[in-house]
Amino acid sequence: MCGIFAYLNYNVNRERRYILEVLFHGLRRLEYRGYDSAGISIDSSVSVQPSCSSLNSLPPLVFRQEGNIESLVKSVYEDVALADINLEESFPVHAGIAHTRWATHGEPAPRNSHPQSSGAGNEFLVVHNGVITNYEVLKETLVRHGFTFESETDTEVIPKLAKFVFDKANEEGDQTVTFSQVVVEVMRHLEGAYALIFKSRHYPNELIACKRGSPLLLGIKICQELTDDERVGSSFHDVKFMTNNGQPRELFLSSDANAIVEHTKKALMIEDGEVVHLKDGGVTILRFDSDKGKQSGSLSRPASVQRALSVLEMEVEQINKGKYEHYMQKEIHEQPESLTTTMRGRLIRGGSCKAKTVLLGGLKDHLKNIRRSRRIVFIGCGTSYNAALAARPILEELSGIPVTMEIASDLIDRQGPIYREDTAVFVSQSGETADTLQALEYALENGALCVGITNTVGSAIARNTHCGVHINAGCEIGVASTKAYTSQIVVMVMLALAIGDDSVSRQARREAIIDGLFDLPYKIKEVLKLDQEMKDLAKLLIAEQSLLVFGRGYNYATALEGALKVKEVALMHSEGILAGEMKHGPLALVDENLPIVVIATHDACFSKQQSVIQQLHARKGRLIVMCSKGEAASVCPGGSYRAIEVPKVDDCLQPVVNIVPLQLLAYHLTVLRGHNVDQPRNLAKSVTTI
Repeated sequence: MCGIFAYLNYNVNRERRYILEVLFHGLRRLEYRGYDSAGISIDSSVSVQPSCSSLNSLPPLVFRQEGNIESLVKSVYEDVALADINLEESFPVHAGIAHTRWATHGEPAPRNSHPQSSGAGNEFLVVHNGVITNYEVLKETLVRHGFTFESETDTEVIPKLAKFVFDKANEEGDQTVTFSQVVVEVMRHLEGAYALIFKSRHYPNELIACKRGSPLLLGIKICQELTDDERVGSSFHDVKFMTNNGQPRELFLSSDANAIVEHTKKALMIEDGEVVHLKDGGVTILRFDSDKGKQSGSLSRPASVQRALSVLEMEVEQINKGKYEHYMQKEIHEQPESLTTTMRGRLIRGGSCKAKTVLLGGLKDHLKNIRRSRRIVFIGCGTSYNAALAARPILEELSGIPVTMEIASDLIDRQGPIYREDTAVFVSQSGETADTLQALEYALENGALCVGITNTVGSAIARNTHCGVHINAGCEIGVASTKAYTSQIVVMVMLALAIGDDSVSRQARREAIIDGLFDLPYKIKEVLKLDQEMKDLAKLLIAEQSLLVFGRGYNYATALEGALKVKEVALMHSEGILAGEMKHGPLALVDENLPIVVIATHDACFSKQQSVIQQLHARKGRLIVMCSKGEAASVCPGGSYRAIEVPKVDDCLQPVVNIVPLQLLAYHLTVLRGHNVDQPRNLAKSVTTI
């Protein structure tokens, strides 16, 4: 959802134009998260020294615009020209903040865009990702104290509360109020999920970041080479990279590593409850204690903590489109490589005296406990839920443990039973999905063993589960998940193999699946050759308003996911239906005009799907049948309907192959209908609010 970006240069001269472009480019890297407006804030002039009165300087400039980032860029340069602001003015130290907003409170409009301000003079500015659940109570309190509100957002209470705290502390004669003390006091009053960056006219050239629930990370770039003495026995994990030593550096804050990696790979994942203060080129990390300071009524001074930086395991090339027109197209065609990476080092070929097996390092110490579970509960949302559904049959077969499915939001709404004897598996591409995180907190409270399956190292789910598996699918920027979905299925198949590894009677079955996993990238390459065929099919469906997709067994999940892809990006009503439920309502929709996809690849449900095809055909259904290669003639006698032939693989891996043509169909439908493939209307890549 909302994207946050900030850039602070210290002892590095940067012109205003350069600063603007860094902020704009950071926002472009966050576009995929979904947004409907954007804004930035920069300084009016070179900031005064801290010893001077900060209000003697001009207030920070704030630019906000509805629409895309290019609309913001155009608006900013027009406003700069009208105000005769010098774009070549150089700043040895400067702190700028930027934001893309996905509307939750208030329509997309400049007044509701971020940064939100404390009022006239922009004494405090805030960019925010998340939802403040008690904003109405805070707003009523601030109104009683004379504050007026201009926006409909929940965010506006935050900078106004900061001003209220600052003014009150100064009225009481506290002459040593620090920026971090103000922010900590604000945090004490906030309820909900948030990632925040504060900028203040009272604290020039400083930024403060804090979070609870929503993702935020810090990147540090040293702008000169280390001396030989510094380099010996030192690494960027050393504390000197965080301290103020006068060394020229650039500091970045972002919701996502995508906006940082092209500047630096030295990064810190900010933890919940941490307050990160950027001042004089140094980084101070404080631990927020909600109880400290409550009794005394004075502003508390939080304790500092030491943290080490880590390396971002990604390359700039991963976040570029390369030879493709769209990220979704690129990510569909990357699946042979992403699946290879997902399986690398995890499949053991065995030998003449050694069985083929699977090695999942993140789970090996917990496998015995998982095997003793009363049941396994898969918990996810959207595509991640569908991936878990595709893997459920093979996990039940190989483990002998009952497997149940839970949509994260529904589990929380119902307060469904979770027991100490359960293993709860949380599936999330980003690892930051708000509903899934709430469900994780609930499962931990109930004592379940919690397993995380994510594509993001250092994400909240990766950090807070007892164990887990990283899917290694690589950076996925298109809002509609493609390669992460197929990698999630493969990881959960490998999870089933690992849990069932103690069963001798199922060894032949496990080894056949492992052989199939080794061959899977080649099968995906083969099915990608259907690209032009899917484009031709999309041309036939371009004017349609609805699409039904029937599947069963392993491919019920394929039906749901294929329909979801069409719905997400082509903005066309589509519905995935369990074929066994066809006669319990959906059959009433069938006529000669409604296009219907039936997934009938060769598995245990094949004969039942043939019966479904015959019943739909008898009612003059307009059928598109997905079948195994070489079976089109038997499935579609006389060529009476269109067939999509895909390679045959092991039944539990067939959903990985079968989804690719539907991904391609959704992609081409979207392009032909003139919609934005990578940023579908109203949708966000990472759903970090409830």
